Amino acid sequence: MKETTHFGFQEVPVEEKTYRVREVFNSVARRYDLMNDLMSAGLHRLWKRVAIETIAIRPGMQILDLASGTGDLARAMSHRAGPDGHVVLADINDQMLRVGRDRCIDNGELKGLSWCQCDAEMLPYPSESFNRVTIGFGLRNVTDKETALKEMYRVLKPGGKALVLEFSKPISAALSQIYDVYSFSVLPVMGQLVAQDKESYQYLAESIRKHPDQEALATMMRSTGFESVTYQNLTGGVVAIHVGAKA
Repeated sequence: MKETTHFGFQEVPVEEKTYRVREVFNSVARRYDLMNDLMSAGLHRLWKRVAIETIAIRPGMQILDLASGTGDLARAMSHRAGPDGHVVLADINDQMLRVGRDRCIDNGELKGLSWCQCDAEMLPYPSESFNRVTIGFGLRNVTDKETALKEMYRVLKPGGKALVLEFSKPISAALSQIYDVYSFSVLPVMGQLVAQDKESYQYLAESIRKHPDQEALATMMRSTGFESVTYQNLTGGVVAIHVGAKA
């Protein structure tokens, strides 16, 4: 059994990573959405819209959104699931969930939503509970990705689909170079100026580089039971959408 794992470019004890990730998101929770808009020039909204279209949400579906954070992906899916559907916003971080719930209250969007603070590696739900399970920009922060994918598979109903929306590997060398300069020179400075937290956004850049690339993640999903695994590159591979089905 592994005794250490990566936290960005650092090697840390396995039991320490969850705590460190929680501290990162405690620090940035209040300015998380603002930073997302600034970092991606608003593109994250388009990426999430494409992701939702990809998994064909229908009225009445039961949906689990892992690493839901402030809940923008979950709220959009709830609109598709309609009054007879239900979306659970799940996250290991209570501060992120509080910000998301406050936003839902402010927008009058509580119907059809519930919140759960839990670990993606140990989901507190019976097997075959959901039609869709999603995780947006969160899998790279999970200590044991394979265990989380197995849990996603377990709680899916037969015929259900899982979606992973995550930063990935640019498909061109030129874009990759530009992306590296932006990630390691611009992003931490932006984090300091806007969120007063350079270190958390340095971790963000590093965590993206440690995440499996498109093919590696597709292989990991197949090895945990998913069938018909596909992926779609967005913005030249800066982001990828992976989808897998449960027979």
